[in-house]
Amino acid sequence: MKKIILSAAIFCLFAFKAWSQAEEETAKPLTFSGYAEIYYSYDFQNPLSGARLPFNYSHNRHNEFNLNLGFVKAAYSTDRVRANLALMAGTYANDNLAAELDVMKNIYEANVGFKISKSKNLWIDAGIFAAHIGAESAISKDCWALTRTLCAENSPYYESGAKITYTTDDGKWLLSGLILNGWQRMYRPIGNSTPAFGHQIMFKPNDKITLNSSSFVGSDKPDITRQMRYFHNFYSIFQLNEKIGLSLGFDYGMEQVEKGSSDYNTWYTPYALLRITPNDKVALCIRGEYYKDEKGVIIATGTDNGFQTMGYSLNFDYKIADNLLWRIEGRGFSSKDAIFDSGKSKSNVFATTSLAISF
Repeated sequence: MKKIILSAAIFCLFAFKAWSQAEEETAKPLTFSGYAEIYYSYDFQNPLSGARLPFNYSHNRHNEFNLNLGFVKAAYSTDRVRANLALMAGTYANDNLAAELDVMKNIYEANVGFKISKSKNLWIDAGIFAAHIGAESAISKDCWALTRTLCAENSPYYESGAKITYTTDDGKWLLSGLILNGWQRMYRPIGNSTPAFGHQIMFKPNDKITLNSSSFVGSDKPDITRQMRYFHNFYSIFQLNEKIGLSLGFDYGMEQVEKGSSDYNTWYTPYALLRITPNDKVALCIRGEYYKDEKGVIIATGTDNGFQTMGYSLNFDYKIADNLLWRIEGRGFSSKDAIFDSGKSKSNVFATTSLAISF
């Protein structure tokens, strides 16, 4: 009996050691993760088509349960090399990547990078990655509100190209220069021979303040009709205390009226979000925003005053578990022209709820 017990104990010891080694080996350098967000949205104007607003690319199906974004991701990271590959599905992918080739619509990111300095945090990355513009991403759980701001929905979520990025040793400064295939494109437009450019400067003096400046310079049209676009995004995040955070942002864009012209059509959008977290389970977020695109550069309406719209929302979050988040949000828009409900209304109100899990 003692021999049996001793043998079992030795077996368990070796099994535990093998399991521990396997855990250490799989923890680095290759990791796998995933995300899925199921949502339901109800538009009180009850659109018969089931599609909601043409300038919203997330959570935009009416009166149905659907997948906004789901992806699985493999990430590889060592001291000198890194790579990411994530494949996605959902209504966000179908609508926001509608202009991409069919085989590319399911790529959330695919990039490779290498560190070019032994002593400094200086990297070159190339491929498809999340845009360097804006405080929000397509992953709802990482944003303060369930749905995205108008400026986030109508500026790049993703981009393709190459970038060089430097982060200071203390982590307070991030500096990046980019060469891109265009304004939210995986490949340059047909007939366009010029790349686009961008920059990002992020400053975090401490864990309570984030300041960010990002830009885009380029044309998203064929050379024969090339209209240069100049766009700048600024946002700031302030954690006022343990329970209250404030996020402020402002986008401004210019595009030539026609090729070679010195006249420009402009658009701009300010926003503010106030987030209150009374405890580690609950969060509230109030949002106000305004988007003015009178000439329809980004959002075309075909109306006299173009897109001049105010937005407001109230969001409630409840963390069911560390990786499971339930959210509900009421949101409304008020426009200068009747652009909602097939041109019958100047306002629109809808409610959305979602359940997001990450693993």
